[in-house]
Amino acid sequence: MFTHITNLAHGRSLMEAVGFFLFYTILLVGLSTFLGHYMGTFGMIDVTTVGSFFDGGHWHTLVGTGWVLILSSMILTGKKLTNDMMSVIIALVGIYLAHTVDVVLGMVVVSYLTTVDTKKLV
Repeated sequence: MFTHITNLAHGRSLMEAVGFFLFYTILLVGLSTFLGHYMGTFGMIDVTTVGSFFDGGHWHTLVGTGWVLILSSMILTGKKLTNDMMSVIIALVGIYLAHTVDVVLGMVVVSYLTTVDTKKLV
């Protein structure tokens, strides 16, 4: 389930995609909470508007959308899918869903991108 967790170019099965989703979502929650706390401590953002990750606060949505953007672009370049228009559209849908609906839904789309088999696209 957690094999090749840092290899973003690896083609995953459904269970490996679930492991990818769990690992990177937990990592995102930690990163977003860490950034929100210390940016509030240094006075860069308003501490009262940060809230928790699952409240869907504005700060966590921005960090999560950036996270989905970076992960999906790394997956697309790692798997050499930047020429495949459908994969690029799926990544854009994930970024859009992460910003408008929920970051966790955007991570589901990113996890799906890890299951795309590049050998079948040729």
